[in-house]
Amino acid sequence: MSLLIAGSIATDHLMTFGGKFADSLVVEQLDKLSVSFLVDDLEIRRGGVAANMCFGMGQLGLRPVLVGAAGEDFADYRSWLERHGVDCGHVRISDSQHTARFVCTTDPTGAQIASFYPGAMSEARLIELGPIAARVGEPEYVLIGADDPDGMLRHTDECRQRGYPFIADPSQQLAFSGGELIRKLIDGAAILFSNEYESAMIEQKTGWSPEEILERVGIQVTTLGKDGARILRAGEEPIELHAAKNVTAVEPTGVGDAFRAGFLAAMAWHVGLERAAQVGCVLAAYVVETVGTQEYSFTPAEFLARIEESYGPDAAEDVAPHLKRLG
Repeated sequence: MSLLIAGSIATDHLMTFGGKFADSLVVEQLDKLSVSFLVDDLEIRRGGVAANMCFGMGQLGLRPVLVGAAGEDFADYRSWLERHGVDCGHVRISDSQHTARFVCTTDPTGAQIASFYPGAMSEARLIELGPIAARVGEPEYVLIGADDPDGMLRHTDECRQRGYPFIADPSQQLAFSGGELIRKLIDGAAILFSNEYESAMIEQKTGWSPEEILERVGIQVTTLGKDGARILRAGEEPIELHAAKNVTAVEPTGVGDAFRAGFLAAMAWHVGLERAAQVGCVLAAYVVETVGTQEYSFTPAEFLARIEESYGPDAAEDVAPHLKRLG
């Protein structure tokens, strides 16, 4: 069985601003907005939601299949991902556009102002999942993350047609999508991922109540930032858990992707939904403690210690056999 992770592949340009964005914004004049922020530093990092998730799963011993489009400048990035356990053999390489680029500035409160250049990502709509599955095996799940909207819709439709269980994770594309597209992307998903703000946006744009959403998806997983995560299923008691303990937050970009990576890795280990969310929270802690989305590392012993510290010895006992495979 395989995990296909479809979504953006990008380069992140990350900057920090010493003041607060809110202090520079005049609410009554937002229609005339023209501001410039003098940033303190610049970090150029690898990113893109699908690549970030694949990297995280690779760190936990899985070999996810990256599905997306990149430019000819992807060679070094490909080598990096392959060294960290990611199957990049099915990435479409554009002959005319650069790999997508994310430019983000963060202030001390964690607020962010960002821009995204799609570039080669627009060719994701040309990728068919069937031939990939024929080569790597029937997918256990296909995660469809933020990507070219037409590509996201094509992949979702193909999953329905071929009977592949799919995970809806529209994230950044929600702000630019209408209710009809969002409904098509999430209806019938085995799992729906979002953060708390995105969850409210889904309700607002689709016109569906929380109960109606649960009627259309198998599991709804909502990340709550420093407050942890919540898992909902129709007719079941909610599962709520706190975030990992003793986290020193440095930069939030990619934290949600890491949570998803940890969650999916633990799902592949068949340790249950609560454990999956706990593994996701611990992996997310490593990302928020570093600048960049793929700059973290850990030993199996270190990861297991954080599981036990945050969620107790029973959680550590359940996760330990799977981490031992990492050597």
